[in-house]
Amino acid sequence: MNSRRQFLSTSAAAAVAVALNETVNAAASNATADIPIVDTHQHLWDLSQVQPPWLSGAPKILSQTYGLAEYAKATEGLNVVQAVYMEVDVAPEDQVKEADTLLEICRSKKGPTVAAVISGRPGQETFAPYIRRYAKDKEIKGVRQVLHAETAEKAMCLKPQFVASIKLLGELGLSFDLCMRAGELSDGLALAKQCPGTRFIVDHCGNADPAVFLKNAASSDQPAHDPQKWRDDIKALADQDNIICKISGIIARAPKGVAYVDALAPIVNHCLDSFGPDRVVFGGDWPVCLLGGSYKDWVTTLRQIISSRPIADQKKLLHENARKFYGLS
Repeated sequence: MNSRRQFLSTSAAAAVAVALNETVNAAASNATADIPIVDTHQHLWDLSQVQPPWLSGAPKILSQTYGLAEYAKATEGLNVVQAVYMEVDVAPEDQVKEADTLLEICRSKKGPTVAAVISGRPGQETFAPYIRRYAKDKEIKGVRQVLHAETAEKAMCLKPQFVASIKLLGELGLSFDLCMRAGELSDGLALAKQCPGTRFIVDHCGNADPAVFLKNAASSDQPAHDPQKWRDDIKALADQDNIICKISGIIARAPKGVAYVDALAPIVNHCLDSFGPDRVVFGGDWPVCLLGGSYKDWVTTLRQIISSRPIADQKKLLHENARKFYGLS
């Protein structure tokens, strides 16, 4: 009888503990869901106005106009309160049109877009007068040139003209986004070291491929990059005080048939642990994210991955760091 009472007592205590744990987890999940989001990587394009060259060979889902109305629908119910537009690799002759259009959007206050990172070609001598034209516009926060595009030469970002232009960005109080292949991150590190007065953002977790981190990946598959080199390069980038990391983009390459959390957590957690809670920001990468999942899929997955981290750190990632880094009001 005593053993029966002890069993019942132990079972009851275990049940209470499980219920309490579920309550705590539910409360943490709700707290995470209540955190407002600042999206630092919002793409918009109107194909009646510009035709980004890379879209000609892109999947059909991207070959349509994506504007503020579509963005509002994609982010509905997710508590996205502000967005920073990210350039869409337009042709050089369309860069001014892109920048001017974004200034109009930001100033119209018709949507969450309050700032923009515009396109530029730092490797050209014409870059200085171009960027000085926009340096005094408070809505313009930085520049990006996609360095893994077909138009980008290998190690182009380390050529003298490019380096001089990136130093100029720092003098003007503007940032530069590092969007390069995972195997080329060491070039970004070398650039950042040469330009200590410029702030850099590593886009898309260094463009890591989730497939290379899966334990059950077929041994015959040729990996997109060396996973250990990526880990080492991310840590080396994190050692530079003038670099932050954008937690974005990786869902676009999520392997089919694998739960998002399982596929993406190794990348997200390594970046968060390497850069620390004060130097990471969230990016939606919409609509490019649609190649792997919806905006809601990405936000829901990320919230699950970070749910065990302190709420204060979650707020920094999803909201506070971006407002501070970009000087958003």
